[in-house]
Amino acid sequence: MKTNLTIFCLCLLLFSCAKNEAARNTAASGDAPLSARQTRALDKGETNFTVVKTDEEWKKILTSEQYYVLREKGTERAFSGPLNKNKQKGIYSCAGCGNPMFSSETKFESGTGWPSFYKPLNAAAVLEEPDTDMGMLRTEVLCSRCGGHLGHVFDDGPKPTGLRYCLNSVALKFTKEI
Repeated sequence: MKTNLTIFCLCLLLFSCAKNEAARNTAASGDAPLSARQTRALDKGETNFTVVKTDEEWKKILTSEQYYVLREKGTERAFSGPLNKNKQKGIYSCAGCGNPMFSSETKFESGTGWPSFYKPLNAAAVLEEPDTDMGMLRTEVLCSRCGGHLGHVFDDGPKPTGLRYCLNSVALKFTKEI
């Protein structure tokens, strides 16, 4: 019985790899090869990003710091981002693809040095996935449209949600309310 289960699991794994390999060979932006991040997303079954670009395409439209944060999962220095102290009313969008994600209405001063929000505009605006890169379990926040790394969400925020979306300022673009 144990052998049959092992064979079944192995067949599922091989089928999944073959399916992802076929998807890897046709990038959404033409015949360009997929980036390592896109390949990882395919391996995880996250093929629903509507904005897919090669690393070279991202490098043409993002600053080096934006690329480091959004595409390589980097973190800007605390208190260095221009949007950390922003108090104007408006919408915060992904700096990579323009996906509207957070409102100034949910922004609060967390004292961490990064823009913090207690909830996204809607549940579909961001994706959350486990992150163990720093030797601890955290929840990474990604743009649901392009998969760009925005920051992390923690459960030490204010009411009504108790959440703190701690985001990199360079990963965001602010549009002032008129």
